[in-house]
Amino acid sequence: MADTDHGGDRKTTTTLRPSNGHCHIVLLFLTLHSTINLVGASIHDYQNETFIRRANSFFFHGGSEGLYASKPISLNSSLSSQDNFPTGKSFIRFESINFRRTKESAQMASAMQQKTGLVEAIIIRVRDRKNIGGVSLNSDAICCTPELAKEGSCKLGEVIIRENTDEPNGPKRLQTFFEGQNEEANMVIQTIDINSTGMYYLYFMFCDPQLKDTVISGRTVWRNPDGYLPGKMTPLMTFYGLMSLAYLFLGLVWFLWFVRYWKDVIQLHYHITAVIGLGMCEMALWYFEYANFNSTGNRPMIITVWAVTFTAVKKTVSRLLLLVVSMGYGVVRPTLGGLTTKVLLLGVVYFVASEALELVEHLGNINDFSGKARLFLVLPVALLDACFILWIFSSLSKTLEKLQIRKSTGKLELYRKFTNSLAVTVLLSVIWIGYELYFNASDPLGELWRRAWVIPAFWTLLSYALLILICILWVPSRNPTRYSYSEETGDDFDDEAVTVVGSGVKVSGEMATMLERKDRKASLTSLVDHHHVFGVIEDLEEDKRE
Repeated sequence: MADTDHGGDRKTTTTLRPSNGHCHIVLLFLTLHSTINLVGASIHDYQNETFIRRANSFFFHGGSEGLYASKPISLNSSLSSQDNFPTGKSFIRFESINFRRTKESAQMASAMQQKTGLVEAIIIRVRDRKNIGGVSLNSDAICCTPELAKEGSCKLGEVIIRENTDEPNGPKRLQTFFEGQNEEANMVIQTIDINSTGMYYLYFMFCDPQLKDTVISGRTVWRNPDGYLPGKMTPLMTFYGLMSLAYLFLGLVWFLWFVRYWKDVIQLHYHITAVIGLGMCEMALWYFEYANFNSTGNRPMIITVWAVTFTAVKKTVSRLLLLVVSMGYGVVRPTLGGLTTKVLLLGVVYFVASEALELVEHLGNINDFSGKARLFLVLPVALLDACFILWIFSSLSKTLEKLQIRKSTGKLELYRKFTNSLAVTVLLSVIWIGYELYFNASDPLGELWRRAWVIPAFWTLLSYALLILICILWVPSRNPTRYSYSEETGDDFDDEAVTVVGSGVKVSGEMATMLERKDRKASLTSLVDHHHVFGVIEDLEEDKRE
């Protein structure tokens, strides 16, 4: 019952309870999930976005990503084909950033002054968040107040930033001014090099209440040394590449066995083949989607939708395969009968719910999406997964009971192994869900971003391991009757019915019954033949008398 999750954040920002001077500062960075910002991957687009008030400041969250430090640039380094920057360089670039204030705000400004409004872009690592605001000055303010300005602690009208001469990679401040009564201000196109690895947040902020209702447009480009893929997603590209090879190897081995015993395959083998094929396509699509993302900075919608759809289809078919196997399809019963409609209906509903959740996670913002919207989509998938689990184990219980009654020891042993393995899988899933909840709750700001890729990778590996187990248990062979359904009485017998003891053969109760049936049949045949012989003799006697 494994789920894949490709690159989605699972943060619970409301669990942190700061106090006193830290309150407003932490709240500033915990607004990550407050709104949905439509961006294109590592190229963050802003389209007339509004600023939110917090304490005595106004801010707009421009993005957050895990970035690795730039690599040393050699003289022979090549240039990136898209941005003409040396490969191995990590940066945040501001392009076409435009601020527009209201007419009323512009008219209130003095035409005689050259600078009449200030908007700041603040780049900060999560670990340095205490350097923003008045925490170090025993103040809850984010913007400099007249009192703090008189003390010389900050400059009036600016965001409070504690400078640390020993830390050159600390918070960075980029300023843009409105001039005179102009309604627009354009930010200078510039690039900020990243020379220290960490989770970086970008905020656009202003302190002047007269700039209220100001909107921002433009875009910022975030790049890691090896490409545009965010740091927490970079290991996943390699992982999906390896999983593509793993599915290819499994598919090749399964195909060879399938072709070798193609005359003896049953319907269940075709279902397993379909799941393997879907897994191969899913992993390949995710790898190419991440590779394209890494090289261009944009997530191609067509490839992403296909990858998401294959993931939803594979998850649905995998669960249906587990369900029909648990019901004894092809082993205890030749068809599902009246349950077919219910099984298909559950599969369709699960596919729709899973597809919706995957689309929201992978076509929305890469660094945040609405917590309520995600919760609304996660709950149906979780409930449907619970329905699958309950139905699977209920069906397994009935199947094991039938096999015990029929004394089909071979099939019974097969299903016991399958049941035990499935129970271990569910137990591991529950343990991992607990760890995932702990991980997200203890890391609301993404400081452990370099380990975040392990969360979705585990579900993919667990699903792959369970598929391998099914392939081993139901591998094609010359004797498919050991797990296939048969209408003959021989379906109730298997190789274990006869046990060799020393030089003699011990006949089981079922085999003895079968032999007794054969003896009765032979006796009846002899009686019929005996009657037939005497009938012919009597006819010959009558012919002689005539």
